[in-house]
This record gives sequence, structure tokens and C-alpha cells, in this order.
Amino acid sequence: MAPIDGTFDYDLAVIGGGSGGLACAKEAVNHGARVAVLDYVTPSPLGTKWGLGGTCVNVGCIPKKLMHQAALLGESIHEAISYGWQVPSPEAIKINWSALTEAVQNHIKSVNWVTRVDLRDKKIEYINGLGEFKDPHTIVATLKNGSKKELTAKNIVIAVGGRPHYPDIPGALEYCISSDDIFSLGYPPGKTLVVGAGYIGLECAGFLNSLGYKATVLVRSVPLRGFDQQMARIVTNEMEEKGVVFHHKCVPLSVEKLESGQLKARWQNNETGEQCEDVFDTVLMATGRYALTKALNLPAAGVNVLTENGKILAQTEQTNVGHIYAVGDVLEGRPELTPVAIHAGRLLARRMFGGSSQHMDYDNVATTVFTPLEYGCVGLSEEVAMERLGAEDVEVYHAYYKPTEFFIPQRNIRNCYLKAVAERSAPQRVLGLHFVGPVAGEVIQGFAAAIKCGLTMEQLMNTVGIHPTVAEEFTRLNITKRSGKDPNPASCCS
Repeated sequence: MAPIDGTFDYDLAVIGGGSGGLACAKEAVNHGARVAVLDYVTPSPLGTKWGLGGTCVNVGCIPKKLMHQAALLGESIHEAISYGWQVPSPEAIKINWSALTEAVQNHIKSVNWVTRVDLRDKKIEYINGLGEFKDPHTIVATLKNGSKKELTAKNIVIAVGGRPHYPDIPGALEYCISSDDIFSLGYPPGKTLVVGAGYIGLECAGFLNSLGYKATVLVRSVPLRGFDQQMARIVTNEMEEKGVVFHHKCVPLSVEKLESGQLKARWQNNETGEQCEDVFDTVLMATGRYALTKALNLPAAGVNVLTENGKILAQTEQTNVGHIYAVGDVLEGRPELTPVAIHAGRLLARRMFGGSSQHMDYDNVATTVFTPLEYGCVGLSEEVAMERLGAEDVEVYHAYYKPTEFFIPQRNIRNCYLKAVAERSAPQRVLGLHFVGPVAGEVIQGFAAAIKCGLTMEQLMNTVGIHPTVAEEFTRLNITKRSGKDPNPASCCS
């Protein structure tokens, strides 16, 4: 029970040892708070589990980027031949899946270890237990051996994140994997069906295909829902040209294991009603994620959640219970991005213990989809800008471009495209920037800072580019969609 005299075991208890929770905990101790962090990973249906650090480190951004890099390196080996490198038997080049996953997992384990040491050095108590509320100030942790540990805290932060959703169809839980499993999968995935075309589904399909494993994607509605749809189509066009198969307007019906050990998947086209089936070695579910709030016994704390997805409605991270907060993927309507959770967690700790009044700004957060040809964006999509301002008050500048590195290997440049969505009236404040091409994340990061500073098209056009780079293409934008002129480049250096 919470103490009657107002003394607590901790000033802050954080439930969830992912990016947001850890950032909040570490910032809180910097301001003199006594802090405990509870973290426990429930195994995936396949049995996959991992260490401290949350989704990003273990089964998200970090292993995803490493797999993406492995795929790019494989393609670069073949391109090197065009540049004069003598590569013996290029047709024999292939990925060693077990060597790749071992290297990725070794890196992750090193990060897990550093994270634990960091908590110890900062005098943050780490409790490897599944936390739930007993009352608004009391948490009960169920430890690995089944024993219980009870603790009280003046303030509590919910940072439990989310896990992959599995569709309610026969065979999904028994035979399918998710992003929780792919980065440590004990066997080469082979021919893979990816169910879902959000960024996780497309990233997985992209690197698997580039690593030599045939990939098929089932798209229920549209690819990259919530992103600019013109850019999404360009991303999937590039993937199709690289060999990824897309089935649009399709939902899975069942997954059945054959005697051979392969999986027979059935799906239906929601527009035509046609049913199809095919045999795969692996079926990966990427049909969204749900917040891990159900196990928290939130009614005992009085915290309100949305019943359909378990997410928490919170203004400025504060829930309907004054001393209980939430950061990261558990929050409704907030970007599910690691740096968002980290920044929000730090700012929250500063407000709680450092006398700060600064709140998280969730607008104009940049992100990148690490598909074979990456897509980076910041700000509004063209659709949302038109919806908010009206088509007549929006100007869209756009261009195709030719990365210098693509010339010699004669790589496909048809999908290298960028655009700036701006207010039509002077000084044409930039509302959104969108870029499909190499190293899109590196390109868009700097421009994200400019957008925060109120970048205008005049300023962008008067910025001198670094030549030859792909990032400079933003400074060369001068053709509007409204003009109807050809956005294809006439030359490289003039």
C-alpha cells in the first residue's frame, strides 16, 4: 500500500526499459531523484526474447538498419564491377544468414550490457520484473522466478511500448513470425510472405529481397498509410522493379503447415473477392502494433486507456491521474519513433525534477523509411497540406534527379524524386519536405532543423548546394506541379 505519511521508496518509478523510459530515468537522476526502472520481455509467440533496451535496440531500428546495410553492401559488390573492381565469380556471391544474424545479435547484446552498466553507474535500481499497479502509487513486479516485489513511488512513468499485432486467422500465432523474430531467426527465411505494407513490412520485405530471399507483400489498404501517398507509390515502384511482389487490397485468410515444413498461405482480394494461395518458407506478420498496457492493471491506478488499441490519452504526457505519466509508443496520436520517446522522456524528467516548463513539440518530426531506396520526410504530406489549406493555397515544387553514384553502374534513376510542399503566398513557408533516394535519413535530418526554424522556399532556393550530392537537389527545386513543366533534370552541373 502507498504510505499514509507521504514517504515513498522512490521519487520516480519507470515501467518499461526502452528508449523513452530509460531517457526519462537517467535525466531524473541527473536532477537528484531516486529512480527505479522495471523491465520485462514477454517472449514472442515463437519464443523470442531479448535484453534491456526496448524495441529500438533489440528488435527495431538498430537491427533493421544493420540488415538494411547488409543488403546495400551486397548490391554494392555487384556495382563495384562497373567501377573496375575485379570480383571473382560475382554470380556466386550470397549472404550467410547465420553469420549475419550472429553479428547483429552480438552487437545488440553489447548494447544490452552497456545499458545495464549505465543504470548501475547512475544508481538507478533495475528490476527485471513485469510491473503492474496495485494502487496509484504502488507497483508490484513479478520477477523471473515468479516471486513478487512491491515498491512505492511518488511519480510513475508508463513507458512499456508496444508489440506486433497478429491477425485473428488460423495458423497466425502457431506458424508465423514478426519483427520480434526476424533479426534473430535461427534459419534462413527463404521465400517470405510479408503481411502488411506499413514501414515495418516494407523495410523487412526490402532487405529480405535484396539479401536474396524472394519477398511477397500483402497490402490491405495502401502502402505506408499516413505517409505522402505519391512518395509511397514511388517507394513500392522501386521495390517492384527490384523483384518484390505486391498483392493489393488483400487480407490473409489462413496459414497452414505442410508436411514439407513449408507454409501454405491463403488470402483474399477484398475488391474482387478472389482467393489465392501460395507456398512460402516464412510468413512475417506486420499488421500493426498494440500498446502493452493490458498487463499493467491500470484500473487500479485509475488511468484511462482506449479500449481498441490499449493506448493512453495524455496531454503533455500527463495522464488523467496527476502523478502518472506516459511516454513513447503507448501514447495515442503521437509518432511511434525512438527519438520522440527519448526527447519527450528527458523533457518530462526536467519538468518533474528540474523546474523546467518546456514541453515536447510533436510537430515536424522527421523520419525515414529504410526501404531499398530510402524515403525521408519531415512536415506535412501533400494530401494533408491540401486538406488543411486548400489546393489553391499550396504550392508543390518537385524534381527527379540523378545521383552521381548511379551513372557508371547504370542504376535505375526513375524513382529518385523529391518535393517541397509550401504555402503558395510569399514568402512561401515550407510545410513539408519529401525525398526518395540514397541516404534519405542523412539528407532529411538537416532540413528538419531548417523546417523548425521556419524555412521558406526563397531561403531554400538561395542556399548554395554542396556538389555533387543528392541533398543539394532540394536547393535546386524550381519547378512547380502547377506549372505543368517537366521535372526531369536536363543536365548535371548547370
